[in-house]
Amino acid sequence: MIAILTAMPEEAAPFLSALTDPQPLTDSPLPAVTGKLSGRATCVVTTGIGTARASLAATWAALTLRPDAIISAGSCGGLGKEVQVGDVVIGETYAYSVADATAFGYAPGQVPGAPARFASPAELVRAAKTAQSGDTPAHAGLMLSGDAFVTAPLAGRVRETFPGALSADMESTAIMHVARSLNIPAIAIRAVSDLCDPDAGQRFHIGLEEAAKNSFEAVTSLVDSAF
Repeated sequence: MIAILTAMPEEAAPFLSALTDPQPLTDSPLPAVTGKLSGRATCVVTTGIGTARASLAATWAALTLRPDAIISAGSCGGLGKEVQVGDVVIGETYAYSVADATAFGYAPGQVPGAPARFASPAELVRAAKTAQSGDTPAHAGLMLSGDAFVTAPLAGRVRETFPGALSADMESTAIMHVARSLNIPAIAIRAVSDLCDPDAGQRFHIGLEEAAKNSFEAVTSLVDSAF
């Protein structure tokens, strides 16, 4: 079983359309549908937006479904200078963008009692990278999450605090936090729907549906090749 977690219905839609024998789970605290994706048992969960909703969904999925892997899918904002709208971002490591306990000796983005960075299993990252093909560029590295949109006024400070960060969303780090705590392999594979602080002349926004489609294709490529 693979658990695919997306924040919004628009991000879940391409996965739900691709499921064979879809069965809604009526006893789930969140919208969840089981079926098969590329022949593999899969549950698509629509978490809602934010770290709290993502934590609830990931905990429910982990304890109820006992999945072989959890995948955070959908859209994200682009932070890395090399990242463009439509690109796929594969999470290698994760941090909370708005967590700040540095006054007590913790690293930026670190919640007390948790590691400074969460990490996806190296073999899962390698498989995700290898699976990507076609014309959509893919980047792998640090992804940030927090309960604040990283808009242009915030982007410079976030980049300074987290050099090399590729993207920002509101769920993936919380999902990785839960997955690590419950010892379940997890990875985020998202597509950039907008740039947090675009340079002049850059295309800075695409439709959510287009970003969701790119994430779906990247996730499906991983499922096809690694599960």
